Amino acid sequence: MYLRHNELTKIMTDVPGHILIREMTEQDCSEIPRAFSAQGWSKPPEQFERYLSESASGERQTFVAAHEGEFAGYATVVWRSKYPPFVERSIPELVDLNVLIKFRNRGIASRLLEAAEKAISSRSKIAGIRVGLTSDYAVAHQLYIRRGYRPDGRGILYADTALNYGDTVTVDDYLTLAMTKDLEAQVH
Repeated sequence: MYLRHNELTKIMTDVPGHILIREMTEQDCSEIPRAFSAQGWSKPPEQFERYLSESASGERQTFVAAHEGEFAGYATVVWRSKYPPFVERSIPELVDLNVLIKFRNRGIASRLLEAAEKAISSRSKIAGIRVGLTSDYAVAHQLYIRRGYRPDGRGILYADTALNYGDTVTVDDYLTLAMTKDLEAQVH
């Protein structure tokens, strides 16, 4: 089941700290890249146009966070992961969680994760996520562990492929660890 806009808004409107979580709109396709550009990060509008198109087709669900009315971050759920162990078990994957630097440490990433996990729970008992292994992702590692995510037991990945002893790879955003969370175990 896909959460409709009014259901999501009803769930996430009055959260602490004046944080609103909503589904992505066409306006976001230009607003999000502008906001990231202001902090020196390149996020092309085409990326968000694709997210919007994939959301419309049901392949993805995209959540946007606003803090006191200002864009603060986003997260997406891909209903059919490219990671084979998630595909085999029909585990949806949280993909591309990002919060603007100026809005970090305000609970926005947690609120985005809550919305994504709520949507996933309508289709699956398990949520999946892959996280980068460089120090850039250290805060994300801590957040995911606090929220109940555990390594899936398959080791380090490069793109969608498990690495073996002796493999040589480039250390970049494709070097990840897959994690899962049992959504039935969490308190509702």
